[in-house]
Amino acid sequence: MLRIALFLTLSLGWASLSTAGLFSDDEAHHKIAALQQQIQGMEERVAQMENTTRSQGVGVLSQLDALKSDLAALRGQIEVHTHDIETTQKRQRDLYVDLDSRLRKLENVGGVAADAPGQVDSAKPASSDPAPVGTVTADESSAYDAALGLFKSGNYQGAIDSFQSFVGVHPNSQLAPSAYYWIGNSYFNLRDYKSAIANQQKLVSQYPGSTKVPDAMLNIASCQQGLGDASEAKKTLKNIVSKYPLSNAAELAKKRLASTK
Repeated sequence: MLRIALFLTLSLGWASLSTAGLFSDDEAHHKIAALQQQIQGMEERVAQMENTTRSQGVGVLSQLDALKSDLAALRGQIEVHTHDIETTQKRQRDLYVDLDSRLRKLENVGGVAADAPGQVDSAKPASSDPAPVGTVTADESSAYDAALGLFKSGNYQGAIDSFQSFVGVHPNSQLAPSAYYWIGNSYFNLRDYKSAIANQQKLVSQYPGSTKVPDAMLNIASCQQGLGDASEAKKTLKNIVSKYPLSNAAELAKKRLASTK
């Protein structure tokens, strides 16, 4: 009976872990930590049973040995799932960085075409963002790519320092909103959720017309969840869906909201 109860408990834990990806990889790590605590508690109970039943015969000890073997197998499964999550995080990070680079190149091409000699429109309306105007210079692009490379390699503190230096030197760059996004995302990966929220909020408030705003809000929701503030996270997700219904972030927000019902 004890073995059956053990498998039922841990099976339910894995079932909940499988849905954690809809909210955030950080939440999945919390689930794994909870499972590890459950296993630790069960191991302690096994040790107590072993001490109290040692005198009751070989049969009971044999059952305890089998139970400990099962626990060892489950610990192995946790290691496998942890590795899978880390691999998925890296794959998603690489894909997003690649997408960011591709979109930036397309924006640069469009910007150059619009500002070609003889075709400059002096009556062009100002952007709704306070800073990002004009095309991206070679120096800006080089500095931004270097910082993004640090993020992609997992050097999050280095990425924070480089992107902060970028916005300090190029405050009016088209890439300034993206720089703030990656600063926030780097803090998120360092589990410094408050700093992540602060930088994403800078993006949202200072560059309300940026295409990075929905993604920044999604990252804010993940940070709020990481801080244990589920109600604020839910509110942020609803704001994404209502304000940016056609964005990819809205689709992810809908999935996260559905997983919390």
